[in-house]
Amino acid sequence: MVAVKPLWHVVAVWATPILAFGAAPPPAHLGAGGAGFTPTQYGRAQPVCEELERDYVVKESQRNSRILNFFLFEAAERGCMRFVEQLLAEGASIRARDRFGNTALLRAARTGENEAVRLLLARGADVHLQNLAGSTALLRAVTMNRRRTARILLEAGADPNTPNRRGITPLIAAAYNGEARNVDQLLAAGSRPEVRDATGKTAIVYAAGRGYTRIVAGLIDAGVDLNERFSHALTVLMWAAGHSNDVPVEEGLETVRLVVARGAALDLADDRGRTALIIAAERGHSEIVAMLVDAGADAGHRDSAGNTASDVASNDAVLKALHPHIAPGRTSAGP
Repeated sequence: MVAVKPLWHVVAVWATPILAFGAAPPPAHLGAGGAGFTPTQYGRAQPVCEELERDYVVKESQRNSRILNFFLFEAAERGCMRFVEQLLAEGASIRARDRFGNTALLRAARTGENEAVRLLLARGADVHLQNLAGSTALLRAVTMNRRRTARILLEAGADPNTPNRRGITPLIAAAYNGEARNVDQLLAAGSRPEVRDATGKTAIVYAAGRGYTRIVAGLIDAGVDLNERFSHALTVLMWAAGHSNDVPVEEGLETVRLVVARGAALDLADDRGRTALIIAAERGHSEIVAMLVDAGADAGHRDSAGNTASDVASNDAVLKALHPHIAPGRTSAGP
């Protein structure tokens, strides 16, 4: 058996987080100051909102439009509703942006402050506006798994297909996060599952590679072609068969079962001549190897280097799953 080599075109994109949504770092701690609102006016956010308002009182002599807008960003992000209303009444701008290009609406959407989102929309905030990373309020909400916030934005007319500068749409973000209910409502709102990001991957690629079976099923129902080719000629089945190592065994297996049952071609090969079976064998996914062999995958297929699944098998469990389809005399995963 040849030494196990990394699938550069598969593993590399799973080894580290793939998506970058242009999120700003958390705001700096705010200093204390004078009196604030009473505890009953802010609920759970009361200490933070009181602290924010005290800092605003301290800066009374320095107030200008920039100071007003800064506090509007912070108040909206924290859900300090009375303070948001006060700042708007005193002249803070709905259209003002922070240094990352975020408005108060984009800040509130990311933290899931739904009352603030509703108020800002009612006051004329632009639901379509994008920050410097190209992210809309909807994408920021979905990225942080704010399903109710996303629904509010969709009801306000947010476009579910607007990508950021990396080509990431809300649907791709929801699929990557494994948020099935967000995927459902985005599809219902008209999200296009065929859209690819800047790396050439669609929502179903991320869902398959992370073992999110329910999401994969929903995307198939939405019309995804299971035999479509992505970067390096990979298919959805190949991504599912070579899933990342943090996917629970049964969930990864369930995703592969679903994809095969829904019509994925078993023996398509990527640009190295590797099939889903060879990819699963090298990744050490013995249960998937056994399932693919039982489904009729060709255990004798050779990749461009002349290797079969047994040649690249990374452990004895994979070889056992391939038996009796391996060459005579081959009984271990040794070199």
